[in-house]
Amino acid sequence: MSAPLFSIVTPVYDPPLEVFQETFASVLAQELPDWEWVLVDDASPSPQVRDWIREQAATDDRIRLVERADNGHIVRATNDGVEAARGEFLAFVDHDDLLTPDALAVMARHIADQPDVDYLYSDEDKADADGTLHSPFRKPDWSPERLRGQMYTSHLSVMRTSLVREVGGLREGYDGSQDHDLALRVSERARRVVHVARVLYHWRAIAGSAAADIGAKPYATIAGQRAVQDQLDRLGIRGRVEQGAEPGRYVIQRDLDPLVRVSIVIPTLGSSALVFGERRVLVEETVRSALTRTDHDDVEVVVVHDTPTPPEVLERLREIAGDKLVLVEFDKPFNFSEKCNVGALHATGERLVFLNDDVEVISERWLENLVGPLDEPDVGLTGAKLYFSDSSIQHAGHGYWNKHYHHPFRFRTRQDPGPFGELAVNREVTGVTAACAAVRREVFVAIGGFTEALPSNFNDVDFCYKIAHHGLRTVWVANCELFHFESQTRDGTVEAWERHFVVRRWGVPDVDRYTPPGLAAPMLDPHRVLDVQLHETSRTSGRRRGRRSPEA
Repeated sequence: MSAPLFSIVTPVYDPPLEVFQETFASVLAQELPDWEWVLVDDASPSPQVRDWIREQAATDDRIRLVERADNGHIVRATNDGVEAARGEFLAFVDHDDLLTPDALAVMARHIADQPDVDYLYSDEDKADADGTLHSPFRKPDWSPERLRGQMYTSHLSVMRTSLVREVGGLREGYDGSQDHDLALRVSERARRVVHVARVLYHWRAIAGSAAADIGAKPYATIAGQRAVQDQLDRLGIRGRVEQGAEPGRYVIQRDLDPLVRVSIVIPTLGSSALVFGERRVLVEETVRSALTRTDHDDVEVVVVHDTPTPPEVLERLREIAGDKLVLVEFDKPFNFSEKCNVGALHATGERLVFLNDDVEVISERWLENLVGPLDEPDVGLTGAKLYFSDSSIQHAGHGYWNKHYHHPFRFRTRQDPGPFGELAVNREVTGVTAACAAVRREVFVAIGGFTEALPSNFNDVDFCYKIAHHGLRTVWVANCELFHFESQTRDGTVEAWERHFVVRRWGVPDVDRYTPPGLAAPMLDPHRVLDVQLHETSRTSGRRRGRRSPEA
């Protein structure tokens, strides 16, 4: 037999024969015939399945059985399969799961279209014991930050054989998260990683399996945490990995070089509002909370204030921020974009953070976690998790699809981890709101800052498009949390010309690479309008009195 395109690798340890036969049938039903199947029996106590494999191998030379003399567990058994494989690509299939008939054929087409691809992964769903399919996982396009937060690529994973061998195959000591560890190491060296947006794998959800209960194997989450920490250490990323809100989710606490200066730019008019039953000057609490909830010392606060800002507000800001404060007067007509640009020009930091004056920081080390990802050269922009005053989500990343700009997950509760943990982990997104966003100074300059032709709405959408146009990632940071005190019922009307400006420049939003529309529907009040257009988020950040500014 000549070397096939795919080597399917399956470690086998005593599965129920009738279940295994269904797995077998799904592989034999593949539309693409160019494959071999390397099954590694890991010294199963019962000979029943092993005998079945021998019978099948006798009638089909694509089926190969490797028999271990002793039980080495999943890592050693899988590595035996990798060593025996003759195919150009490895397809990893568990002994009780199911492939769709077109699984390998679809993968082959993507490989032909992109010959430099080294790692492909597909969407997946779950199969109950009776064969019922449910819980489809429509995955994002390649999202390296999300892979640190969870093993989202999972099934079906196809990797170039030579690269898997180059990184040393699966590693001992990572049982339960051995696939996560391998995906992290392979993706670091892969020339191209491709998401195949199609369900090609049915993950069988039976009692005791990870598919049925993510917490069924607690040792796996410890191994996963160690695998992610290993990647941070290999790549020189400052930070430590912690367990997340649910099993299999990980939180990265970032560290900043103490010598890196961060400039926080805040446009304001010095407005006051009723917050939690008390009247407050919004910008004062914004500055106070921002400085209190970070350990980073080299911070300056650039407040761009309209001329009518009350002098007593500026005096209190001096008391709060001391020598970290830089006051910049703005005496022109309202233009949120211009105010941000002016603030950036007066800032001296290597990292720029833009904040609305109607936010309150509520998470510790917010600045480190928000700014830290910018140390990676291909990350151009980061954004935060924002809540309305009732703790429902106001912002968890932008989504651009179906001819509109959206706030996915709007109105979900603060405790909601989201579908497949999407709200519990950091991840790549199409865009973030300028109410809280961070960017490297050189990137801000390279893209031309905020577009001043959009003084009120959609300037953050345009900003995010420019980041992507320069080939940079935008990362939403789940553990950077703030209240955003905007009215949840404010009229969302915007001028048609503002949206048309963005559409003319960037085209009609069609399909979002990172947030499938079906996953984004809120789970709170069904009577609220869910299909909300995005609007620029200046609102109280220095708008003129009497000017109505729609909700972000």
